[in-house]
Amino acid sequence: MSSTLIIGATRGLGAALVKEYASDPSTPVFATTRSGDTPSGFPNHVKWLSGIDLTKPIVGENLTSQLKGQKPLDVVIISAGRFTTEDFSAEKGPNWNEEVTMYTTSSIAPVFIVHSLAHAGLLKSGSKIILVSSEAGSITLRHEKEGGGNYAHHASKAALNMAGKLLAIDLKEKGIVVSIIHPGFMRTEMTKGVGFDKHWDAGGAVTPEEAAKSLVEWTNKLDISKSGEYWAPRGPRDIGMAETVLGKNLETPLKLPW
Repeated sequence: MSSTLIIGATRGLGAALVKEYASDPSTPVFATTRSGDTPSGFPNHVKWLSGIDLTKPIVGENLTSQLKGQKPLDVVIISAGRFTTEDFSAEKGPNWNEEVTMYTTSSIAPVFIVHSLAHAGLLKSGSKIILVSSEAGSITLRHEKEGGGNYAHHASKAALNMAGKLLAIDLKEKGIVVSIIHPGFMRTEMTKGVGFDKHWDAGGAVTPEEAAKSLVEWTNKLDISKSGEYWAPRGPRDIGMAETVLGKNLETPLKLPW
């Protein structure tokens, strides 16, 4: 009986992942929320860990203290993220506080979370850590056709990719797998909130539930041979510059360039 921890679990992909894993009542599912309240609309057997804020330095300690006494986890998925648009105009431009929040949430907190879990004995040989990144973090795929801007969102995902690679190196001897993934372009409040809903149809955006199923399938098949690598389990179908940069007839799943 495997156990799963979803970090960033109250909406979007995270919420869909909780429901997907919890659809099997025999699967222990732990899920995090920033608030102190238990979210509604989820299976009753989900165990909620409250007050888990990825912008706080003690996020790792808060998490492990609530998991004290639990057996090592089989799957850990860090899905939390933030996306605030930025451009290079004089009127709007980059925003310092928003940039700090995006970098902290996407690329700093995951390192502290994994470090805390490992040293608390909550990871074991065979445990799988999934870092939800984005194709936006691929420097190779950035192209002038898409324009610039969105500095912190894209760069924080690139930083997460590097952090994931380094964590994979540090955890290899322990037999712990680290997978960095682009889950797909999704129809979520996050993408709608930054105006990307206008691209949903043309960009092949999928529901969080569809993306969650793909991610779970990927995780089930994952082994140490792919640790530290950067993949799109759903392939190139929703990656706008994939064929422009990488060519046609791309495979699914697609190994992404850094």
